[in-house]
Amino acid sequence: MRTTPPDQEMSFLDHIDALRGHLFRSAAYICVAAVIVFTQKSFVIDTVVLGPVHEDFVTYRFFCNLSEFTCISPKDIKLFTRELSEQLIVHLKVSFFIGLILAFPLVFWEFWRFVKPGLYDKEVKATTGVIFWCTFLFLLGVLFGYFILAPFSIAFLASYNVSDLVESSASLSSYVDSMTMYTMATGLVFELPLVVYFLSKLGIMGPGFMRTYRRHAIVVIAIVAAIITPPDVTSMLVVTFPLLILYELSIYVAAYNYPKEPKPLS
Repeated sequence: MRTTPPDQEMSFLDHIDALRGHLFRSAAYICVAAVIVFTQKSFVIDTVVLGPVHEDFVTYRFFCNLSEFTCISPKDIKLFTRELSEQLIVHLKVSFFIGLILAFPLVFWEFWRFVKPGLYDKEVKATTGVIFWCTFLFLLGVLFGYFILAPFSIAFLASYNVSDLVESSASLSSYVDSMTMYTMATGLVFELPLVVYFLSKLGIMGPGFMRTYRRHAIVVIAIVAAIITPPDVTSMLVVTFPLLILYELSIYVAAYNYPKEPKPLS
């Protein structure tokens, strides 16, 4: 069994050279994916990015079919551009972020290849399946942000107005920035169970800490959900419930992996 990391003998320049190779390949993966996305402009922009703007978006149809009480739908959203080059810049930005999402498994794989040689055998064994779980949780968060968080937020913000004298409209850039935040941010938030797994394995965060501050976490989650959703209980619960499940799952992960204290000899 290996007791010392094999790359301990590598010099600083060797580490920099290895890191450069991983970063170059990661950038290549993202560029290839971004170019493919860029060439599919009509589908990517009209169907994917602007999907939550349309009243027949799958999320709106699903909740409207449940009941009239849960039905949400955006008002007519008027998007405009401020600058002549804005549409091109938005197209490039969308291509990059969707390319990053598509290339995420390969990018994380490159990161893992750089980190893994510096780990002990026990640490490598403890991280079995990390690429799968990191990718799965990230993509699950992106889907949650796209199909749940974004539609509810857009429907609320589009219908909210301070006065009938004010007409709502949004720039294309601000809309894309919001969509990026909804998807990328939730993708990172959904990595919480994996982060807790590693912290509990290292003995840094245990289930007791998370249970102690459960009420604080519930309040924070409820406040965040209330801010980003329409002002009704149903919409708030739709966002709050999955986040609470994520937190409770993290407690279970911490309890299962936190180092157990040895029992005293009788």
